[in-house]
Amino acid sequence: MWTVLWFRPATMSALLFSLLLLLSTLCRLGQSMSREEKLKLRNQVVEMFDHAYSNYMDHAYPADELMPLTCRGRVRGLEPSRGDVDDALGMFSLTLIDTLDTLVLLNKTAEFEAAVRRVLKDVRLDNDVVVSVFETNIRVLGGLLGGHSMAVMLKDAGHYMQWYQDELLHMAKDLGLRLLPAFNTSSGLPYPRVNLKHGVRGPESRTGTETDTCTACAGTIILEFAALSRFTGDPVFEVHARRALNFLWEKRQRNSNLVGTTINIHSGEWVRRDSGVGAGIDSYYEYLLKAYILLGDDLFLQRFNIHYASIMKYISQPPLLLDVHIHKPLLPARTWMDSLLAFFPGLQVLKGDIRPAIETHEMLYQVTKKHNFLPEAFTTDFRVHWAQHPLRPEFAESTYFLYKATKDPYYLEVGRTVLDNLNRFARVPCGFAAMKDVRTGSHEDRMDSFFLAEMFKYLFLLFAEEEDLPFNVEDYIFTTEAHLLPLSLSTAPHAPSPPVNSTVQAASLPHLSASVKSLWSEEELDDSNFDWTCPNTRLLFPDPAFPRNLRDPIRSAVDKSCPRPALHREPGMGRPPLRAQDFMANNPDHLELLRRMGVSLIHLKDGRVQLVQHATQAVSAVAAEDGMRFMQEMMELSSQQQKEQLPPRAVQIISHPFFGRVVLTAGPAQFGTDLFKSITGVRGFVTVAEPYSGCAELSNAAFVQGRIALLQRGQCMFAEKARHIMKAGAIGGIVIDDNEGSSSDTAPLFQMAGDGRNTDDVTLPLLFLFYKEGNILLEALKEYREVEVLLSDKARDRASIFKGKPLPGILLESSKYRPLSPLLHYFVCGRAAQCRLVLCK
Repeated sequence: MWTVLWFRPATMSALLFSLLLLLSTLCRLGQSMSREEKLKLRNQVVEMFDHAYSNYMDHAYPADELMPLTCRGRVRGLEPSRGDVDDALGMFSLTLIDTLDTLVLLNKTAEFEAAVRRVLKDVRLDNDVVVSVFETNIRVLGGLLGGHSMAVMLKDAGHYMQWYQDELLHMAKDLGLRLLPAFNTSSGLPYPRVNLKHGVRGPESRTGTETDTCTACAGTIILEFAALSRFTGDPVFEVHARRALNFLWEKRQRNSNLVGTTINIHSGEWVRRDSGVGAGIDSYYEYLLKAYILLGDDLFLQRFNIHYASIMKYISQPPLLLDVHIHKPLLPARTWMDSLLAFFPGLQVLKGDIRPAIETHEMLYQVTKKHNFLPEAFTTDFRVHWAQHPLRPEFAESTYFLYKATKDPYYLEVGRTVLDNLNRFARVPCGFAAMKDVRTGSHEDRMDSFFLAEMFKYLFLLFAEEEDLPFNVEDYIFTTEAHLLPLSLSTAPHAPSPPVNSTVQAASLPHLSASVKSLWSEEELDDSNFDWTCPNTRLLFPDPAFPRNLRDPIRSAVDKSCPRPALHREPGMGRPPLRAQDFMANNPDHLELLRRMGVSLIHLKDGRVQLVQHATQAVSAVAAEDGMRFMQEMMELSSQQQKEQLPPRAVQIISHPFFGRVVLTAGPAQFGTDLFKSITGVRGFVTVAEPYSGCAELSNAAFVQGRIALLQRGQCMFAEKARHIMKAGAIGGIVIDDNEGSSSDTAPLFQMAGDGRNTDDVTLPLLFLFYKEGNILLEALKEYREVEVLLSDKARDRASIFKGKPLPGILLESSKYRPLSPLLHYFVCGRAAQCRLVLCK
C-alpha cells in the first residue's frame, strides 16, 4: 500500500516534492515523449523567453513593462490610465526585477549577473507613486528576494556573483519598510495601496482613504515578509504578515469555514460574501499551505486543512469550482468561473489530492482547446464570459505540477499546446501580446511582468531533464509569482507566533503540537485530513475528445494498491435522485422529490418556472446536498440550452377575414426546422391536437395530418410534443402557454429547448405563443373554424403571401369599409409592442 504522511519541513529538500516523487513509479499513460522531443520543446521555451526578454530590454527598459504592439515601454502617467491594473507599476523596472530568478533557472547566468548590476544601478524605490501593496509584494519584493536567493546560491557555487554582498536583500528591506505603513490599521489588515515615498494617510500620500481590500490582497504577504525577516533577522515583517493572516482566520464564517472575497480593513465585516478559489481569494489559500512548507509552523497547515475541507464540500463540484455564499454555502453565487482558479489543481497536488486536480485541470484544458487560451471568465458549459486573456501562467503551473506528480506524458502534450498557442496567436514582432478577445484573436498592447516571471519557469521545468537545471528546485518553494525561496528558511531565527484566543483545553488535543493547541475555539481537528493522503487518480470527467482509458493505468495502479478509506455516508449520497434533464414541472413524483431536497417550485406570471432551494427545509443533510447538485445541474442545463439567443418568430393569420393583418410574436425552438433559413415559411391550417398536451400518441391524427397542430405547454418535454405531432403527419406545431395572463408584451422571449438528447429527428418547425397571443388564435379558430396561418421568421407583406393573386375584396373596399371582427384589433409585433389595428394598403 502506498503511504504518505504529513511531516514538518525540517527535512528540507525532501519535503516539497516528497509526495510528487512518490508517484514517479506509476505507469506512464500513452506513448512517452522522446528525450529529443522534450529537448526540442525545452529549447523552444528558451527561444520564446529570449524573444520576450530581449524585446523588453531593447524597447522598454527601464520602464515597468513592454507594450509589444507599439514596441515601447509603458510608463505610468504617460499612457492612458487602465485603472487598478496600473497599480502594479511603480517606476521601478518591474519586468526586470520580476524576471531575475527566471534568468538563473533558464541557465542564463551571465545575463542574470548583468541584470542584477542594472537593478542596483538604475532602480529607485522612493518614487512618489501610489502602488498596490499586494502586487508590489509578490512581484517586486518577491523578485528581489528570489534574485537574492539565486545570487547567494551562485556565489556559494564559486563561479558567478563573487562580488555580491547582499545588495538585493538591502533593497528588499528598503522596500519592505516602505510597505509597512500600509499595515497601520486596527485590524492589522493592510491598506490596499501605499505611496512608496509618503506612506499612507498623509496629505502627500494620495491614499489611505480606502476601507476595503480583497482577501488575497491581505492574505498573500506571509511568504515574502517572513523570508525578509529571516534573511535580515528583523522580525517586524513576519509579525505584521502573521497578524493579518490571524485576523482573516478569525473573521472566517464559522459555520462554513469559508472566507469572503472583500473585507473591511477596519471593522472586519465582509463586504463581498461570495467565496471561491479564484480572483480575490486564490493565493490566500495557497499561502497557508506554502507557509507551512516554508516556515514549518503547524498552525498554517491546520488552518489550510479546515479551509480545504470546506472548499471540497461546498465549492468543488468536480470538475467545476463554483463560488458560493459564505453564510449559505449550499447556494451557488454564480454560474461562471474565472481563469485565476487554474492554479488550484497545482495546489491540490501539493496537498496530495490528485484526483480532483486531474479533473479540474482536464476541464481547464478543454476550455483552452476550445478558445486557444483560458478566457478571463467562462461559463460552466465552456462559453466565454469575459473574453480577455492577459497571458496568465496558472494553467501552465498546474500542468507542471501534475506532470511532476504523475510523470504522465499527456501533460507534456498539454504543455506543447500552450507553447503552440502562444506562438500562433500571441507572438508579435516585439514580444508577446495579451489577447483582447480570445474569440476574435485581437490583441491588447500589454505584456505583463508575470509572463516572464512565471510562464517560462513552469514551461521550462515541464520539458527539462534534471541535469538541465542549474540547481535542485526541490530545495525551494515557489511563491504565487513563482519566485524561489529556499526551504532552509524554516530553521532561520524568527519571532514567535502572535497568540490566538482559545477556549479549548490543550489536553483535549493531545496529538497536536503546542503551537496548534491554541488555535481552536469551536472546531476540533478532523483527523481524516491525515488519514487519507494517498493520491487517487480516478477521473470523473470523461470527455469524448480523449479516450476513456487515457487515465486507466494510473487509475488501476493507484486505486488497486492504495484504496482510499471508505467514507461513512448516508444512503443516497452522491448522484441526485432526480436529474435536471429528466425533470418535468407537472410531474407529481418529481415535485415530491424536489420537496424532499428542499427545492420549491414557483410559477411566475410570465409563464416561467423558478426553482429555489432552502437547504434547511430538506429532509436530511444528504437530501440537501442532492438538492444543491440538482440546482447546479439545472443551471448548467439552462446555460447549455441558451447557447444561441435566437430572434423572435412570427405566426401570421392569413385566412378570412384577417388576410395577414394579425401577426403574433412567437418564441423559437432550438431544434427542428429553422424558419430563419426558410424563404417561404410554413403555411397551413391549424388544428387542436388531442390530447391537447401532445404528450401521447394523437387520437385525431387523421385531422392533424397536413396541418399545423396546436398544443398546450406542460406535462412533457417540447421535443416529445414535436415527435408526436410529426408521427401524426403535422407540418408544424404551435405550443400555447398554460399560464393564464402571460404575454409577449411583458415577458421576455421564450425559447423552447430540447430534451438533452439528440433532436436531429425533429424536422418540422415548432413555435411558442404566450397565453394572450395563443388565446387570439384559439378564439379565431372557435369563431371561424378554418384558420390558416403562416409560420415564418418575420411578418410578410400581403404581396408575398398571396403571390401576386388579386387581393381579397374586403381589403379593397375602402369606401365601403365595414367594422372588422374584434380579433383584428390584436396586432403584436416585437417583444414589447402595443396591440393596435393596422389597415394594410
